[in-house]
Amino acid sequence: MTTTGMTSPATNTAPGSGSSDAGVRSAKQLLHLVFGGELKALDSVEFSDVAALDIVGIYPNYAEAHAAWKAAAQRTVDNAMMRYFVVHMHRLLEPEEQNAKASS
Repeated sequence: MTTTGMTSPATNTAPGSGSSDAGVRSAKQLLHLVFGGELKALDSVEFSDVAALDIVGIYPNYAEAHAAWKAAAQRTVDNAMMRYFVVHMHRLLEPEEQNAKASS
């Protein structure tokens, strides 16, 4: 399993640490997971070997996650059975916020 990831300087700073990047931290952190693996069949999302999943990384926003997803997908373009996904972790971590948006 591969575990690589990109972080921005803002994600390495503890809140309230007096960092000069306070303006960058004002945006809400929306975590995204990028992972992929070889599928059993093209018409399903069932992996042939869960132990061999490629965990690309966790990213603080969709833009960075999308860039990582695109790079991983392009690396495996010759294997039609390989698929990479972006999971919106922030939706899983705060489902009540998503339900409130859907209701309004």
